[in-house]
This record gives sequence, structure tokens and C-alpha cells, in this order.
Amino acid sequence: MSLPQLLLRSPRYLRASGTPCHLWWSQSLGTISSVGSWRGQSSKSPAYWNQVVSEAEKIVGYPTSFMSLRCLLSDELSNIALQVRKLVGTQHPLLTTVRGLVQDSRNNLQLRGLVVLLISKAAGPSSVNASCQNYDMVSGIYSCQRSLAEITELIHTALLVHRGIVNLSELQSSDGPLKDMHFGNKIAILSGDFLLANACNGLALLQNTKVVELLASALRDLVRGVYHENFTSAKEDYITNDIGISTWKEQTFLSHGVLLAKSCQAAMELAKHDAEVQDMAFQYGKHMAMSHKINSDLQPFIKEKTSDSMTFNLNSAPVVLHQEFLGRDLWIKQIGEAREKGRLNYAKLRETIRAGKGVTSAIDLCRYHGNKALAALESFPPSEARSALENIVFAVTRFS
Repeated sequence: MSLPQLLLRSPRYLRASGTPCHLWWSQSLGTISSVGSWRGQSSKSPAYWNQVVSEAEKIVGYPTSFMSLRCLLSDELSNIALQVRKLVGTQHPLLTTVRGLVQDSRNNLQLRGLVVLLISKAAGPSSVNASCQNYDMVSGIYSCQRSLAEITELIHTALLVHRGIVNLSELQSSDGPLKDMHFGNKIAILSGDFLLANACNGLALLQNTKVVELLASALRDLVRGVYHENFTSAKEDYITNDIGISTWKEQTFLSHGVLLAKSCQAAMELAKHDAEVQDMAFQYGKHMAMSHKINSDLQPFIKEKTSDSMTFNLNSAPVVLHQEFLGRDLWIKQIGEAREKGRLNYAKLRETIRAGKGVTSAIDLCRYHGNKALAALESFPPSEARSALENIVFAVTRFS
């Protein structure tokens, strides 16, 4: 079963806001919060996050924003781009996905590839296995590791594009003509499959069975995680859903962290590092991704200026923790009190959640995963690349 077919089995989906709707896609999966901090700096400004990314790109040798340029400028994808232009003027979510891929004003894209390159350079060549000494190395990174970084980004981008598929059975008249949505779905499936095909071809060229197995299992876990994430957000359950923080962690790792974790591990395998180094790379990727996701979930609750109409995901970390502290009955009562004319007043609900323990607990959880990521880096020798990886963690775990 293909990726889009598997995703479409979920009965109902949420926007990134957490409100039920028939257009299921989430731009938040493709971004890291621009609100971070660089060591002791304030987490309120995106300038420090941009500085972290800029410095990291200098260390790995080139801007990773051009990492998948070879694929994106291919004749095949250029033809698909011409078809995407026909969607201009419609409300198909694929347009928003494409716009985000092209206009990356927050240095949010290619983060996964950047981390793979940084941890590859931080680890360096294996000291006990000289079998890859003849491989090409630029700026302390093997060419096969750079290829892996590109493959990681292609898989991530393909998933984003596939998530731009509309559930046609749930369309309403306000969403525009059915033919436009149907055409957009075809383009989303075609372009996503094209990116996945290129990723698979790149994996085969690496000629490393273990790396192929790692990335294939990561993709399988991604699909499973997204399916469960969307299933628990079904319309009839989205308000009273009681998944618990342990379930939230499991689902979030599968849908947000597994690709980076296994890509970092695969980068160590390509350099012939032993199992211990591979595990430390995996742990860094896992916990950094988790802390980033929690940081993203926290933004609606910690921003100084928040629009009253701004919605948030009711399955985000602060909300899940708030429910867990409060208890199911009181949570349902608070939801009822926040209803106005049959719709949720998110401004009122946000203030209610802020007054509880969910937000501070989510901040603590974010820092917990950040500390786990930093602890994993201690097994790598001090270097500019290791410092850059530390700075990325600092950028998503400081909130004051």
C-alpha cells in the first residue's frame, strides 16, 4: 500500500490548529520553531535561531537550503511544477506546502540534513575501521554522508507533499470545485512519489544494506506515527481524546523524530563507527527532535503577542499534560465552558491552560529531552560541529 493510500485510511484529520476539518495536512511537521535561543539569549526572537543555522551551515561547507537542488531542478519535477501552477487560485493545501518549500524566510527547511552533516563531521572517520579511508571527504564529511543528508530531506519533503492530499469525501462547497481538489490530489501523489523514488534510488547507490534498512524502517514508522496521530484526532474524539503523555511521546517520536534519529545513526554506519557511537547519534537525533516538537507546541502559550483568534492543537504537549494533571472530567468541563455558540473560544481555553501546570510541565519536558540530546553528544570529541549541535539544542530549550 502506498504512503498516500495508508494515510487516507484515517477517518478524519486536524489542521495544525487542532480544529476538525476535512483538509488534512500539517505544515508544522515541516518546520522547526523560529523562536529559540542561542545559549543565553532570549527565546523570543527568531534572529538567534537564524544565527545558529547560519553558523552551522558554514561549518558543514555550504548552505543546506540547496541540498536537494539537483532533484528539485530536474526535468521531471519541473514538469510537475508546471502542473502545480494550475492550482493557483484554488484552496488546495498543496499550494501552501509548495509555498513553504520555496519561501523559507525562517531558515526552517533542510534542518534534518543539516543535523546529519553536523553529526557526521562531529564524529569524523572511524578510528578502528579504515575501510572507508579512500572515500571522498569534503570539510570533514564523506560524500556518502552528504548523499544521506539529501536523501533524508527528500523523504521528509515527500511526506509533507503527501500530507497535502485532500479527503474528497469530506469536502464542503466553500472549499471550491471538486475537480480542482481532485487534480491537486493527483499532483500531490505524483510529486511525493517522485521524491520518494529519488530517495530510494539514492539509497541504492549508497550500497549499504544496513543504511537502506534503517531509512526504510524510518519511513514505515513515520507513516504509522502519522496515521495514529491523525486517528486520535478524529472529529468525534478530538475534544475528549485522552491519550496520555506516554502515548503522546510514542506517537510524536514516530511522526516527528524517527527519521532524524535513524538518519543520524545511518551517518555513523556509513563512516564505519561502532554500535555505541551509532546509538549516541540516534539518541541525539531522537531527543533533539522531541525537544523541537515540544518547543513548537509551546509557542501559542508563551508568545508575548498572541492573536485571540489563534488556534492550537488540542493534542499538543501542553494540552495533553494539562489534561493529565486536571483529570478527564474537569477537562471536559473546561472545554464546555470555553464553548460559545457551538464553537471553541481558543483565547479563553488558552488562558485556562496557561493557568494550569501543563505549560510549565511541557517546558520541563522540552528541557529534559534537550539535556538527553546534550548528554549523547558527550561521547563525541569537542569540535565546531559538536558546538553547533549543542547550539541547536540550546535554541529550542531556552524560554527566558
